Amino acid sequence: MKLLNRILAPIALTLLSSSVFADPIEPSVAELKAEFMQTQNAKGFSDEATQAFIANAEFNQAVIDAMTKPWEAKPWHQYYPIFLTEKRLDAGLKFWKEHADTIKRASKEFDVDPQIIVAIIGIETFYGGYMGNYPVKDALYTLGFHYPPRATFFRKEFANLQELVKEENLDINNLKGSYAGAMGYGQFIPSSYRHYSVDFDNDGSRDLLNSPVDAIGSVANYFHQHGWQKNQPVALELTLNKALPATVKTWAGEKMHYQIADILSPNVALAKSMDIDISQPGLVIKLEQQDHDEYWLGLKNFYVITRYNRSPLYAMAVYQFSQELKQAYATY
Repeated sequence: MKLLNRILAPIALTLLSSSVFADPIEPSVAELKAEFMQTQNAKGFSDEATQAFIANAEFNQAVIDAMTKPWEAKPWHQYYPIFLTEKRLDAGLKFWKEHADTIKRASKEFDVDPQIIVAIIGIETFYGGYMGNYPVKDALYTLGFHYPPRATFFRKEFANLQELVKEENLDINNLKGSYAGAMGYGQFIPSSYRHYSVDFDNDGSRDLLNSPVDAIGSVANYFHQHGWQKNQPVALELTLNKALPATVKTWAGEKMHYQIADILSPNVALAKSMDIDISQPGLVIKLEQQDHDEYWLGLKNFYVITRYNRSPLYAMAVYQFSQELKQAYATY
């Protein structure tokens, strides 16, 4: 018996260890749907309404494929030519001129630079020209119930979609957007649509799908709510004599935790000398060019752009496009 116990003990310990340290089992789609039903019940939706809402959505493999191969995975030298084009600049100047009064009003009311409003709409949808062809309900259902890496986030967006459709009386069957479920001129996901969109044309609805006026006001409000500082710098190019100091890492999506004083040094300087408050927050961006790396100092406004899309490449493209727009519009 003692011999048997000595044999069984390590076996039991191995089984115990494997059960403790094994990866958690992912809940089934049925279990996730049951949980979703309870969540929506708590918000006042009936079982029948939520069942019909889920049943109306279909799995779309193309959504998964697009999610796993985002443009932001490209190096900078391949990424920025997609967005910084003469065609987009010309369209942006035309949009700005056509909606000049609205953009000026939004800039003043929400304390946001006009060029950033115009740049966002241009980068996101080419001024309404490309709003996405994915059914929003299918995109969010697919990611919320069939894409474990970000399923929790997208189930919340799927829930917000059900509420948004009810609040704004949207046609769920004809609602198209990006593979991530973003929609309208400014590509707002449902939670952002619900929380940041505004009825800027005062017609009684917040219509980001058909009203460029509402879209302009809503983009401005989004930036205002996230702390945009009007007439303040966004990013400044750096010059490095050596590699970054070991104490400073390039930004990877985290909250701003460096001060500029932590970044600048005899070996890391601003490419163009200027007076700057070194006690303010800052971050370091690395851009991969074909034959070298560029380094930039991102300031609070750069971080605010990343609240729209967390990619530093996206934020830099928006910033540089906004500067092109500002310079060109001054003589347009």
